[in-house]
Amino acid sequence: MRWNTPNDPFTNRRPMMKRLAPLALAGLLAAPAHALDVTTMSDAEREAFRAEVREYLMENPEVIMEAVAVLEERQAAAQENADLSLVKAHEEAIFDDGFSWVGGNPEGDVTVVEFLDYRCGYCRKAFEEVQQLIERDGNIRFIVKEFPILGEASLASSRFAIATRQVAGDDAYAAMHDALMAYKGSTEPAALSRLARTLGIAPEPIVAHLDDPAVDAEIRKTRELAQRLQISGTPTFVMGDQMIRGYVPLRAMEDIVGAQRDG
Repeated sequence: MRWNTPNDPFTNRRPMMKRLAPLALAGLLAAPAHALDVTTMSDAEREAFRAEVREYLMENPEVIMEAVAVLEERQAAAQENADLSLVKAHEEAIFDDGFSWVGGNPEGDVTVVEFLDYRCGYCRKAFEEVQQLIERDGNIRFIVKEFPILGEASLASSRFAIATRQVAGDDAYAAMHDALMAYKGSTEPAALSRLARTLGIAPEPIVAHLDDPAVDAEIRKTRELAQRLQISGTPTFVMGDQMIRGYVPLRAMEDIVGAQRDG
């Protein structure tokens, strides 16, 4: 049995342990992992320190949420910096790949790029707001990246849209794109042909072109670009030099565009 005495160094360090617990937690948020070296403590001292830390957390649980918030802020900042570098490294493929449809103002001072899937609920939610952004602003160059990732219906929709542009031109593509963003029916060629007819677009040349290697090439190149940009979901936007992963409401998009202009 160990008897603690007034001169016992372990006993004398217990008050210090209590003071160290909150300081250590604060240090873990602001300093490198090696800043608090528990290896210099004895086994008993380490055990006591852990107990004090646990007691402090139980009495002050809000500290955990504060730590999580700090961690999330750091992760978001790191992701933003990484995305800036990715956009810079792949500027040509993002903004001037030679095949993606360009709308809005082709001479606009800010370019907005959207990686989208026609069967993506959040892409559909963003659709009208992106249109409003472009119409209200008047000086945005808008690029659509066909990025079907949600199954065969998504792939069939993108193939039909791409074939429409390659065969019938940009205006026909714009009409088909807008229609597909609201379309909920079958994506079989016969069904999409009926949709094309409602838009005044002859479907026969489009259907004949669906299996053309040029259609496959566009989808493959966009998927490869998305992989290099570490994009795995839709919608994903590139606005100027900033990448936004996920749905963004209209007001936030307007703020981002304004910030891009302010430089």
